[in-house]
Parts: sequence; C-alpha cells; structure tokens
Amino acid sequence: MSPRSASVNEELRRRSRERLLQATVELVSERGFEATTLGDIADRAGAARGLVSYYFPGKRQLLQSAVHRLMHLTLEAALEREPRSADGRERLARAIDAVLGLARDHPRLMRTHMAGILAAEGFIQCPEQQRLAELLRDTVTRYGSADVDTDYPLLRALLMGAVVAVLLPGAPMPGPRLRAELFQRYGLDWELGVPPDGGPPGGTFV
Repeated sequence: MSPRSASVNEELRRRSRERLLQATVELVSERGFEATTLGDIADRAGAARGLVSYYFPGKRQLLQSAVHRLMHLTLEAALEREPRSADGRERLARAIDAVLGLARDHPRLMRTHMAGILAAEGFIQCPEQQRLAELLRDTVTRYGSADVDTDYPLLRALLMGAVVAVLLPGAPMPGPRLRAELFQRYGLDWELGVPPDGGPPGGTFV
C-alpha cells in the first residue's frame, strides 16, 4: 500500500478536528461544561483521546473553538440562505438574528461560552474565530461602513452584550426587545432578516 499523500493526511486531520468540535457542542449542550470530560468528547467523536490534546491545549480552548465554529456555520447559513441577498442592510439584519437565535436555541452552551470568555482564559484566537470574524467584517463592509476597523469591533461587542442580556440568570432581556434596539441602532427595518412573531415591541417601530 502506497503512503497517503500530504493532502489526504491534511483532510483526515481536518475531519478529525471537526468531529471533536461537533462532539463538544453536543455534549456541553446536553450535560454542561463541568460534566463533560475530554474523554467523553473523544469517545463521541470516535477519536483517540490523545488526539484532543494534540489539537487543543485544554477543554476551555476546545469549547471556545467549538462555539466559534457553530457561530460561523450558523451565520454563514443565515447570510447565504435563499433568497440570497447582496443588500448590506438585509445581511446585517440576518447576522443579528442569527446571533440572537444562538442564544435562544443553545442557552446552556452560549452561557458557558460567555462565562469562559469573561474568566481568566479570556478571548482565545483560533481558526474558527477568524472565519467568524471575516464574515462579520464582510457584513459590516457591505452595510456601508466607512471605518470597518472601528465598526466591526463595535458590532461584535453589541452582539456579545445582547447574548449576555438574553442569558442573564434571573433577569433576562426579551430577545425581541434587544432586536429592536439593535435594529434601531443600525437603522434597519423590522421586516428585514427573520422578524419574530408578534411584531415589534410596543406595536410600533420607527
């Protein structure tokens, strides 16, 4: 049997990493962060346990990469869904709805993710985060920003704050209310993106 080519080996490594990231999302969503071990993740992914340590220095770093991958895939799907649109305002609306939807649909996972970012480990750079950042920067550019280097971090901060507000234990903010505030901040019509049922809060939207 001839040895595998470098490109085949690279593809196998990519798939192994993807399986580990997907398994992390599934298990943390089901059990929580503390109850999920690296061994559990490797078993769910069908990978050797030593492979986890090969790709990631620890469980918290693995979780951040896994959530950034989920965010990237969710945002990409929202931006490219049919009917596809090149309109910058529609794309920004879809991006906001996608991120708020993650907080709604994956509360345990996103709460754990935000807690990790605010803890000592801080914000971890990884390939998944970079792909997510590229999509958000492109969204800000298409929206018409004249200063993407300033406006992209601001959008990221506003979206992170909205996720925290939705998930705040004991005093969560309603998603539609936060959506209305973000849409007004960026001058977006309520009907753009994926409007929630019931219309804008208060019955009016100017």
